[in-house]
Amino acid sequence: MHGSPHRVGDVMTRAVVAVGRETLFKDIVERMEQFKVSAMPVLEGDGRVIGVVSEADLLPKEEFRDSDPDRFTQLRRLPDLAKAGAVRAEELMSTPAVSVHSDAALAEAARIMALRHVKRLPVVNAEGGLEGVVSRSDLLKVFLRPDNDLADEIRRDIVDVLFPAPIEPVHVVVTEGVVTLTGRVGDAARIPLAARLVRGVEGVIGVNCRLTAADAA
Repeated sequence: MHGSPHRVGDVMTRAVVAVGRETLFKDIVERMEQFKVSAMPVLEGDGRVIGVVSEADLLPKEEFRDSDPDRFTQLRRLPDLAKAGAVRAEELMSTPAVSVHSDAALAEAARIMALRHVKRLPVVNAEGGLEGVVSRSDLLKVFLRPDNDLADEIRRDIVDVLFPAPIEPVHVVVTEGVVTLTGRVGDAARIPLAARLVRGVEGVIGVNCRLTAADAA
């Protein structure tokens, strides 16, 4: 991965376990157990994502297996009760699928996961076809970028652009993802901007901005 910001397509898993709308309940459970996943996209015959079936969609069958819910519970849990009696993926899946495009920024995928309370997202193309799956752990891969990779990007894309002629050289040191900027620059107004841009580089964990302005005492 080189350059920033990174996109979902850079970190997603391309080998995806999926099911069709006619896949039976037991087959879904078996695939989840075999491939150690908690959710799978449901596909049409052309590979278009039409929904997602997760462990949460399957659990009502066990929850209501031997119970006789009262009318209040029936009204309040109607969707779950319907899934308790379902036998095929098309009856169990959550639809429409919460998905993301491969060219979306990682921050966008993270926001969708947080707002929709999901652990993974199908990655689709413009036609809704499945390209991969991105999970929470995939989004964290950017924090594994080497320190020298981060330092090179920050020097090239931020420091050299904002401070082409510093009073003293601007030094960029990255240690375990934490960036330290030191040096003396001519434009004090650009110092907060530099810190903000560095903080936005994918993989940066923290920023210590020790830049000083030429007119600083």
